[in-house]
Amino acid sequence: MALINIAEPDVTLTDYALALECALLAVLVYRLRDSTGPARIWFTVFFTALSVAAVAGGTVHGFLYDEATRAHQMAWNATLIAIGVVALSAWMIGSRFELVVRRGHLFRWAGTTLFVGYCLVVLLVRNTFAVAIVHYLPAVLFLLFAFAGSYLRTRRPYLLNGLIGLSLMLVAAGVQQLGIALHPVYFDHNALYHLIQAVAVLALFLSARGIVRQGA
Repeated sequence: MALINIAEPDVTLTDYALALECALLAVLVYRLRDSTGPARIWFTVFFTALSVAAVAGGTVHGFLYDEATRAHQMAWNATLIAIGVVALSAWMIGSRFELVVRRGHLFRWAGTTLFVGYCLVVLLVRNTFAVAIVHYLPAVLFLLFAFAGSYLRTRRPYLLNGLIGLSLMLVAAGVQQLGIALHPVYFDHNALYHLIQAVAVLALFLSARGIVRQGA
């Protein structure tokens, strides 16, 4: 019986594990039906988009690695667009924090405009992961700022979880871009990126649960 050939097993398997984790977290957030506020929906979108990005990215690294094929291009573009949805969700979530809520509509408009522009760049100009990081970074920093402001005023523990999660997401992006690896063959920089992301999204889920239960 022939074995399945996976080009980058460490990257693919950690991507798929991250996808499974994010999908589970999306379901758990969505099932918090004691809240009717928009935070539940946008956190659900956030984790769902991360799951889609991880599935598509893992498939590219493991099976669709030939960049000349249409299947590779479609899967890779799906990965990048899903990362864009994560960024859009971050803008939408952060815009409803007390610190920025008076100008929340401006941030929602900015996030939507940036997302549309980003999609056009990915589809028509350049579709590298560095482009995704550049687009994703301002959204994460904005949400980090919103979390920090609320935590400093309220000292609610679940907001601290959010700060930890977002900080780890920034660390993960740095690890990926700098090429830091645990092992050059068996656990490269992309696999380490996924591992740090897995811890980050768990911390973010703990924060999201508290925010949603507050009726945000």
